[in-house]
Amino acid sequence: MTNDSSTPRTLALTAGAVATTAGIGAAGAVAYRRIRRMLAANAAELNETLPINSLWWRTHAKEKGDLLYVAIGDSAAQGIGASTPNRGYVGILADHIRLATGRTLRVINLSVSGATVELAVRDQLPRFAKLQPDFVTVAIGANDIAQWDAATFESGIREVFAALPPHALVADLPCFHLPHNERKVAEANRIVREVAAEHGLTVAPLHATTHREGWRSVFTQVANDMFHPNDRGYRVWAEAFLPELSAVVAHRIPQDAPA
Repeated sequence: MTNDSSTPRTLALTAGAVATTAGIGAAGAVAYRRIRRMLAANAAELNETLPINSLWWRTHAKEKGDLLYVAIGDSAAQGIGASTPNRGYVGILADHIRLATGRTLRVINLSVSGATVELAVRDQLPRFAKLQPDFVTVAIGANDIAQWDAATFESGIREVFAALPPHALVADLPCFHLPHNERKVAEANRIVREVAAEHGLTVAPLHATTHREGWRSVFTQVANDMFHPNDRGYRVWAEAFLPELSAVVAHRIPQDAPA
C-alpha cells in the first residue's frame, strides 16, 4: 500500500506505538530505536519483492481463461507481504471465482505498488479502458493518507468510479488503528461511500472487517514491515469482498441446472 516517501513516517509511527507499550523513559527510548531499526531493515527486505510480484502478475496475465478478473489498486493488490503473490487478496478472490464458477479465469492485475488514487487514474485507468472484465475489484487510497488532501482524493475517486462497470466492487480504506490516521480514513471512506452510491457501485466493507480484528492484528496479521498484511491478514481482506463477490458471481455467471 505505502509508497517510498511515506514508509519512514509509517515505520516511525508504528515503532513509536510499540515502544510506548514497552514503557516511557530510557528503556522505552532504547526499545523505540531498536524497533525502528528492525522495521526499516524489514521494509527494505520486503521492498525487494516489489519487482518479483509485479513480474508474477504480468506473467500470469498472459494465461487464457473463460472469464476475466481485473484488479485496480496498490501494493496490497500486488500481494506485497504475502508468502507468494497469489496469497494476497486478489489471488484468494481469483481462486474463489474459479471454484464458484467451475471455469477458467484470467487475472489482469493492473495495480502498482505505491499507487495513490491520482496515480491510479494516470497509470491504471487507460489500461482498464481497453478491457471488458467479468469481475472487477478496486482497493485504492491507503497511500493518500500519508499526505492527505480531501479534494485531490475525491477528484481521483470520482474519475476511477466513473470508469467502472456497475458490477465492480470497490473497497473502502482499511483500518489504520492509529487515531490520527483514522480521522483521515473516516473522511476518505465517507467520500468513497458517497461517490460509490452516486454510481450505483457496491462497497466492500474493508474498514469494518479489519477494524473487527483489533490491535492484536498488528502482531498476527501484518508482515515484517508492520504495515502490509501477511497471508493471514490478506485472508481477512478477502473476507471483506467475498459476500458481495459471491453475489456478483451468482448474478453474472449462469449456473448449470442440477441433473
